[in-house]
Amino acid sequence: MARLNMRRCPQSRNPSSEKIIDFYAGDYEVNDSPIEQVKLTVPITDNPSEPVLTFRTWVLGLTSCALLAFLNRFFSFRQNPLSVGPVAAQIIVLPIGRLMASTLPTKVYQCPLTKWRFSLNPGPFSVKEHALITIFAGCGAGGVYAVHIVIILKAFYKRSLHPVAALLLAQTTQLLGYGWAGLFRKVLVDSPYMWWPQNLPQVSLFRALHEEQERPRGGVSRLQFFIIILVSSFAYYTVPGYLFPSLSALSFICWIWTDSVTMQQIGSGLNGLGIGSFGLDWSTVASFLSSPLAFPLFAIVNMLIGFILVIYVMLPIAYWTNIYDAKRFPIFSCETFDYSGQVYNVSRILNQKTFDLDVGAYNSYSRVYVSVLFALNYGLSFAGLVASLSHVALFDGKHIWQTWGNAKSESEEFGDVHTRLMKKYYDPVPHWWFHACLITSIVFSLIACEGFDKALQLPWWGFLLSVAVSFIFTLPVSVITATTNQAPGLNVITEMIIGYLYPGRPIANVTFKTYGTISTNQAISFLSDLKLGHYMKIPPKSMFIVQLAGTIVASSFCFGTAWWLLESVENICDKNLLPEGSPWTCPGDDVFYSASIIWGVVGPGRMFTSAGNYPEMNWFFLIGLLLPVPGWYLARKFPTTKWLGKIHWPIILGATSKMPPTRAVHFWSWGAVGLFFNYYIFRKYKTWWARHTYILSAALDAGLAFMGVFLYFALQGNNIEGPHWWGNSNGDHCPLATCPTSPGIKVEGCPVF
Repeated sequence: MARLNMRRCPQSRNPSSEKIIDFYAGDYEVNDSPIEQVKLTVPITDNPSEPVLTFRTWVLGLTSCALLAFLNRFFSFRQNPLSVGPVAAQIIVLPIGRLMASTLPTKVYQCPLTKWRFSLNPGPFSVKEHALITIFAGCGAGGVYAVHIVIILKAFYKRSLHPVAALLLAQTTQLLGYGWAGLFRKVLVDSPYMWWPQNLPQVSLFRALHEEQERPRGGVSRLQFFIIILVSSFAYYTVPGYLFPSLSALSFICWIWTDSVTMQQIGSGLNGLGIGSFGLDWSTVASFLSSPLAFPLFAIVNMLIGFILVIYVMLPIAYWTNIYDAKRFPIFSCETFDYSGQVYNVSRILNQKTFDLDVGAYNSYSRVYVSVLFALNYGLSFAGLVASLSHVALFDGKHIWQTWGNAKSESEEFGDVHTRLMKKYYDPVPHWWFHACLITSIVFSLIACEGFDKALQLPWWGFLLSVAVSFIFTLPVSVITATTNQAPGLNVITEMIIGYLYPGRPIANVTFKTYGTISTNQAISFLSDLKLGHYMKIPPKSMFIVQLAGTIVASSFCFGTAWWLLESVENICDKNLLPEGSPWTCPGDDVFYSASIIWGVVGPGRMFTSAGNYPEMNWFFLIGLLLPVPGWYLARKFPTTKWLGKIHWPIILGATSKMPPTRAVHFWSWGAVGLFFNYYIFRKYKTWWARHTYILSAALDAGLAFMGVFLYFALQGNNIEGPHWWGNSNGDHCPLATCPTSPGIKVEGCPVF
């Protein structure tokens, strides 16, 4: 047992005046983390004797996981989707865990015929149990991307799918990435430069909830601060969530020029350029781009540069010069259109018997068109993905190679204080655990693709190719995520690859995209959780078991909820057949459906070649490959000019990749909050920033989530709507912003030019 000493650690930069308990025999540990935010947030202490995988962990963790999977999938079908994050469970389970610790029997039980002994109550509710329960909850809150396939098949294409095939699809797409995580964990978890900034709010909140603190004179403790912000956020969300929804997007220009399409296109924060638009709602700030308080400053700046270049330079030039007949369509839309400016009628070009493209019908109908922003975003996605490879190779390649060599040699000097402590007390996860998960997932994926009358349309070679694409991109995408909090998406490149190789089959396309994209995303999620466990000093084997169990449970409940609603709600997702005011409009699934038309039914050969409308978008591949080179050269040429090394082209190019559903008002609100806290407050009041910023982020998220759930189940779920007045609209009062401006185009509700 390690020796217990009470002493102050002079190397720690923690600005609080608390004494640190050092649980190690030997000399002081030096906080040699190279990342200042980590030094300010993560303690360098541990108690290896704390309980971890206990009865309390399993009961509270599995319950939280299942409940959040149900709630988030349920709300995602509704017009105003609500995302309940793991922070909500993180708050709720603390008093329950402490209650269980005070009431459950402490008797130790012996399992028959084994040496294994356990107790329902091994002692006080520990921070490590709390962290594992939160990771369980995070599995449920993360969603299951493959459910989109089930939704568009049944609700949009009106076709059947065997529930076993759907369940296998949901499970295997979520589990496949664990194999990649096992291969790269040495580089992406043990390396101190891979710091995963999104984990720091969680670490800060755990410390606030579990560490004893003295209240500063004239101030509040971190726990008191958290409770104050939580209650305030909970109370305030009554206003934008129920009484005054228009606060989420205030677009003043539209209120002045009520009859001008152009001015509403300029001023609308939801369907236009968003000049002068902002929101007074934390969900506007954080719902699509996540909390800006968890982003490093350079990432925020790069995001805003990319947003401004696209929305205020490229988009206006493209639209008002009428590139690609842009004025025939809305300036901001995710839908597909025909040449007359109407929403594309995909049923006219689908062979209903074979469920693939009817070429003759397509040639006699119309090419597929998209809004100019949607077209630009595809080109920028091409550039951003290639830029991710070249940027990581140039800026991080040498470090990754050295880190890999250090990891292979198990060098004692490798890593920082947190890596040394983890190696000292805890055994790593055996490689075969990851390999077994990978092989099992591949086998069941092949069964899902090749069996069940091949309803998923994807042949075996297509699945294996998607696995190869995911493997190639997992490392560079993970490096970018671990250092910037932004993950370049693989959806476009996967759609393009299978669209060229296997055109005319929409479900094959989205299935390939899901396997190729989500296995990488799941690897990133797993690695991020491993880093959280790294900071919290949780045994890696316990982390793996919790993440694996949580993923299986979350996938099952998420799929079950979706299947239940698809079978029980009449005309779900069909806005033309749903009664007026119905909430079951499936926002987000329409984007997925549009992508299946563009890349699957029509295919990139009829979109991005001379046979289509957008062949010039292919030049973005070359542009993305070359853009990081000048910045890398200048950063080496002028090493004292630090900002040159902060130019991050994958972030700049990918800034608007989530538009839509992200809108201009979300970017402006997110950027303003992020710059205020991570530039002004960080530099002027660093002690306050270190003590409170991440707790502020967690409290705002939790208050919003609790009030959102309360409003739905207490009022909105019972059809008790808010007061009927001007401010009770979910829009921004810019109805003309979605209108085309080309002469002769007729769209309902819009003037004809």
